Formats: sequence, C-alpha cells, structure tokens
Amino acid sequence: MTPVTDSATAPAAIESQKLSFCWPGEQSPIRYPDVFLEPGKHLFLQGPSGSGKSTLLSLLCGLATPTGGQLRIMGVNLAALSGAGRDRFRADQLGVIFQQFNLVPYLDVTSNVTLPCRLSDRRRTRVRTSPAEEAHALLQDLGIGPEYWHRPVTSLSVGQQQRVAAARALIGAPSVILADEPTSALDTDNRDRFLALLLTQARLRGTSVVLVSHDRALASRFDQTIQLQATP
Repeated sequence: MTPVTDSATAPAAIESQKLSFCWPGEQSPIRYPDVFLEPGKHLFLQGPSGSGKSTLLSLLCGLATPTGGQLRIMGVNLAALSGAGRDRFRADQLGVIFQQFNLVPYLDVTSNVTLPCRLSDRRRTRVRTSPAEEAHALLQDLGIGPEYWHRPVTSLSVGQQQRVAAARALIGAPSVILADEPTSALDTDNRDRFLALLLTQARLRGTSVVLVSHDRALASRFDQTIQLQATP
C-alpha cells in the first residue's frame, strides 16, 4: 500500500501560532508552543498532569475553541466552522483513540471498526474494497484474528479493545489520528508492540499521528516531540 497523502502538495496536517485557551472563570490561559506538522508525520506531546494535554486534543479535534492565536488542521480553521461543520470535519478528517477507547458496547468488533465509514462518505470512499473487508484487513494487521471479528467488544481484553479502537481510527485513511494516552493501561511489551503497529499502519496510509502521553520513553518513535509545561 502506498501513502494516500502527497506531502508536497497537501497543507500542513497541523499548524498553530500563539495558541491559547482559558477555561471560564480562570484568569490565566494555557499557552501552547507553536506547532507545524507535515502531512504523514508523527508528533509526540509529552507533559505532566495540568500541562493542558487533553485540552490541546480538544482544540485539535474542534471540541473546544481557542481563546487566542491561530489553529489550522489540514488548512482548515476549525474556529470558523459552525458546530455542524466541525462535526463533519471531525468525521471526515480525524481518527480519535480515546484513553478509555469509547467503543460501542452493543456492536460487534467489525461494526465498531466500520463505524466511521457509516458516518463519513469521505472515509467510506477511501477504503480500497468494502468497509468490512478493510476492517478485517486492519484487524488482522493489528493482531485481531477472524475468531474475534463478530464477537461483542465487551468480551475482549483491554489490549484487544485498544487495537480495535486503533483500527476504527485508521479506517478510511483520515488525515490525522489523535491519541489520548492510548498505552496507559498496557505493560511495556504490549505498549511497544501496539505503538509499532499503530505508527506502521498510519505511515502506510499517509496519516499523521498526534499522541499525548506522560511517558517520555515513547518520544524516540516520533518525528517531532513537544514538551508541555504544567501551568501555574
């Protein structure tokens, strides 16, 4: 598989300048370092609790609006979009791996993975075969064999659920994957295996990855690293 993104012509995956955010009732905003991430490149965001890691992910996926500065994802200023426009952009362009995975408990493994293709025409048209076949190929590559594909996700182990969440984020080649502490529940061996699988599959699809973690040991696997500081 060749990457689907041409980094020579595509806009930056993420570009921010003087970005800040202030929660209601707070006087001091969180101020972020400038970011410039090329398409298909991978960014590691590291910082202690209170440094604004999760808030930055909310800004990147359009669930929060910056208080100051500029932020563009794939050349789009999310703050200029309506709420419905941000929802559509998120469905079309972003894959998200939540810390708690947020899998749909009443759907089986395959249906969880193909969900983005039901929510986004763009994601559906970017699969090479059918959504189900793409889901099964991703699951196989991530170590989830056919015996699991039609099981309820609630019957899987934590590590297996994590890989299902990664397959759901990858399907349909989104422009950017945002991952919030996705390895926090794993031991070192499973953490390293999962991260290698995720980044390999993302590179095959030309997808950028932004991963947030407090674990500095992960930094060497990424093209860029940004260290966030705890706010006073």
